[in-house]
Amino acid sequence: MSAEDLEKYETEMELTLYREYRDVVGIFKYVVETDRRFYLCNQVDVKARTEAGDVFFEVSMSDAWVWDMYRPARFAKNVKVLTFKDVNVEELSPTEIDLPKS
Repeated sequence: MSAEDLEKYETEMELTLYREYRDVVGIFKYVVETDRRFYLCNQVDVKARTEAGDVFFEVSMSDAWVWDMYRPARFAKNVKVLTFKDVNVEELSPTEIDLPKS
């Protein structure tokens, strides 16, 4: 496989992932962004934890969708993430998640 073929394949995968995101975003309530992944979910709980003087975050999500083009199944019933980096959680407003009817 040439570099050009690989680039084309990755571009097609990203476009497929975006289309899937566009199709599913309306069924989720929250957007969660960590240093490694982007998630859509309907329940999220973030807890700051301390261990040996270090602070980390425990993020628990249920009914989730994971933005990851290399993952064969992007829907997950429960997801738990432990991270020392920032975590962003946004609640989607109904106007943000209404998709055009097409």
